[in-house]
Amino acid sequence: MDALPPNALAARRVLLVVAGGIAAYKAPDVVRRLRDAGAEVQVVMTQAAAAFITPLTLQAVSGREVRSELFDAAAEAAMGHIELARWADLVLVAPATADFLARLRLGMANDLATAVCLATRAPLVVAPAMNQQMWQHPATQDNLAALAARGVRIAGPGAGSQACGEVGPGRMLEAHEICAAVHQQFATGLLAGVRVLLTAGPTREPIDPVRYISNHSSGKMGYTIAAALVDAGAHVTLVSGPTALAAPPGVTRIAVETALEMYDAVMTRLPTDIFIATAAVADYRVDQAAARKIKRQDATLALELTPNPDILKSVAATANPPFTVGFAAETNDVEHHAREKLLRKAIDMVAANLVGGAGLGFNADDNELLVIWRDGERLLARDDKPRIARALVALIAERYAARGVSSRN
Repeated sequence: MDALPPNALAARRVLLVVAGGIAAYKAPDVVRRLRDAGAEVQVVMTQAAAAFITPLTLQAVSGREVRSELFDAAAEAAMGHIELARWADLVLVAPATADFLARLRLGMANDLATAVCLATRAPLVVAPAMNQQMWQHPATQDNLAALAARGVRIAGPGAGSQACGEVGPGRMLEAHEICAAVHQQFATGLLAGVRVLLTAGPTREPIDPVRYISNHSSGKMGYTIAAALVDAGAHVTLVSGPTALAAPPGVTRIAVETALEMYDAVMTRLPTDIFIATAAVADYRVDQAAARKIKRQDATLALELTPNPDILKSVAATANPPFTVGFAAETNDVEHHAREKLLRKAIDMVAANLVGGAGLGFNADDNELLVIWRDGERLLARDDKPRIARALVALIAERYAARGVSSRN
């Protein structure tokens, strides 16, 4: 069976609703495959689903306590169903029975499963599973048409032999097919066909064969942006300094070490449509790196440093520059320094963040960005880096399209 690549759903939050049908036996495999692709999975079960599969099974494969009660005193003290609805990046109903589809169409919220579906802003995917006659009944088809008109994605069903002994449409898709539908739902197409060149990670500037000058960048922000760009349909080339991260699926990675190597790798891959400079490039390199290891001495050691080329400024200064996005990692006066960088380097957009504390920026899992362009700004409030990356890519797509319209007028 086809499986998604290991990081295809990295940091995605999928809320799986399991309704009461015999196809619920496939739910553990769906959970396992989603998690293998990098997703976090929270399971919600209807009471009828527990007649077909135990909550303990789904808890074991998801690694999370299964939720089923709308009026759970402990959870609802914090409005648990609303928290679940906000948590999800996508809600998947598998199996989606005829009864559940009917209640979903009516907007009912008389149990936790339907309440979460009604309260979420996340995309909703349903995988129908029912007897072939129930599937073909006009009432079911009318319900499906109404749900599809609201933007609900209908995944399947397949056709074949059914538990009741009949043969026909209504069989729930296999787990790998459902996971593929989830993956496709995240493909926004906002930058379909657009060429994006992206830098990420630190650079290392040698002092001698065993020592170098570098910084605390882990590359996490740049790599999550690369993954979000692929989801948006872009053709992504990632020029990366040394990191311990795996290249996101669909990304062409060029490995470099020094700022000069990164400069050459970027400039030789122009022209491009969008250039995003997330790398923490060393501003200086040792003028003459020692050919042999420098031995410890009691005397003070002085290093002569020379400036590295400014990659972002160089790209923005080309004859036909791409839409250029820079990053400003600052320890103070974030907005002031970001606006100054925007003007000094003549770029289209700068994403500024505070580093050096508060669990943000370098090596952290969270970030917060103040994104500034010539006539506007937007704060991307603190969140995990994958969500920040997706919000930033959506904003870049918006401003890139606006610049294209402006240039044609």
